[in-house]
Amino acid sequence: MKISIVGAGNVGSLTALRLAQEGVGEVLLIDIVKGLALGKALDLEDARPIVLRNYGIQGTEDIAQLAGSDIIILTAGLARKPGMTREELLKKNAEILKVVCAPLKKLAPKAKVIVVTNPLDLMTYFVLRATGFRPNQVMGMGVSLDAARFANLISQELNVSVLDIDACVIGSHGEGMMPLARFSQVKGITLDELLDETKIEALVKRTISRGLEIVTLLGSGSAYFAPSAAIASLVKTISKDEKRTIGVSAYLNGEYGVKDVCIGVPCRLG
Repeated sequence: MKISIVGAGNVGSLTALRLAQEGVGEVLLIDIVKGLALGKALDLEDARPIVLRNYGIQGTEDIAQLAGSDIIILTAGLARKPGMTREELLKKNAEILKVVCAPLKKLAPKAKVIVVTNPLDLMTYFVLRATGFRPNQVMGMGVSLDAARFANLISQELNVSVLDIDACVIGSHGEGMMPLARFSQVKGITLDELLDETKIEALVKRTISRGLEIVTLLGSGSAYFAPSAAIASLVKTISKDEKRTIGVSAYLNGEYGVKDVCIGVPCRLG
């Protein structure tokens, strides 16, 4: 399986490392900055004897090298800065992805595309239209990351293992997300049975603001450890045809009473 990652920044390069270590296929890093993708690929190669994994990874500036890719991950774009909303990123990042998307259908017509660039739901819709791919070929990483953040905060509040938590988040990857307490469970017990309304509301607010909290603390750039883990999980699910139900930003055409929009909903991936 060939997996191409467009954008060799923090999220892209960490995703490359996770995928290489998982052994899901050959990984290609692509970035327009001269030498960046190749340099990071060489660095990742040098880690092979240490982590005891014989993975394959390459780096290039040439978008044409992603020809024949089975999965394409789009992380290219500007990162959100403190005080900046995801929507404010739309114009600039759309200009970046417009160039990237133009040749994708010709180079890799059967590829699944995972969009990570923010504002995520709007960019997922943009990529779907710009590439001309079928709706089931394009998804955004979004609410899978938000659900992980919700689960982490629940585990801290209840002092239980994150492995016992099934958290549900739908909606946009941003201020409009909806962490759902009655569909989130700890070993089959719903969250609204375990916590009162005040505590649940506090967890929901913290989940919604988690990304901005991290951006503010970092000072420049945004989260990359958890996003790369979320991307790797999606790739593993697709590559191994696990048919797991995971929240992603998907195109809706009447489902949930919504039409012609990309938004975070549970989807079966495989």
